[in-house]
Amino acid sequence: MSDADSPKVPPAPGDTERRPADFYRAETYKAEESIGYLMRRILSAVAQAVETRMCEPGGPTFPQWLPLYKLHVGAATTVAELARACELDAGAMTRLLDRLEAKGLCRRVRSLEDRRVVNIELTEEGRAAAQEVPYVLSRVQNEHLAGFTKEEWEQLKGYLRRILDNAQALAARGDKND
Repeated sequence: MSDADSPKVPPAPGDTERRPADFYRAETYKAEESIGYLMRRILSAVAQAVETRMCEPGGPTFPQWLPLYKLHVGAATTVAELARACELDAGAMTRLLDRLEAKGLCRRVRSLEDRRVVNIELTEEGRAAAQEVPYVLSRVQNEHLAGFTKEEWEQLKGYLRRILDNAQALAARGDKND
């Protein structure tokens, strides 16, 4: 189903201006009812389920699967590209690659054209591990969406994209606290 065929979430009233909502109030605020808390709990549950299904002892951990997969699908080939693709700073990416290399899943190779550039290659073991990722992620996410209809799933994705769009707009404006 293409995006054009997908059920659309109705635009928010006044979407062109995007005024802040007033759903939460300090006087009645309950952290366990916040979208941030709920999203974090969902992410933790999904991460734990993925970790349980993917990780053999000594194998890659949940945080290590994203860079393996990004390398496998060609979304990045250098340390800098991979750090951007995984939304990690250079230091965190270096530590993560150290662990992946220690497990024999990838190797860093300095570019012959530009010594400042470090390319990353998956090993045979790394390619085999990365091929598992979409199967496990599909199964885990489908399990977490049990009971949803296809339309509800499309609508949920639309709502989450709208929240993400708002977050990106706020970040772009540099909003701290209006």
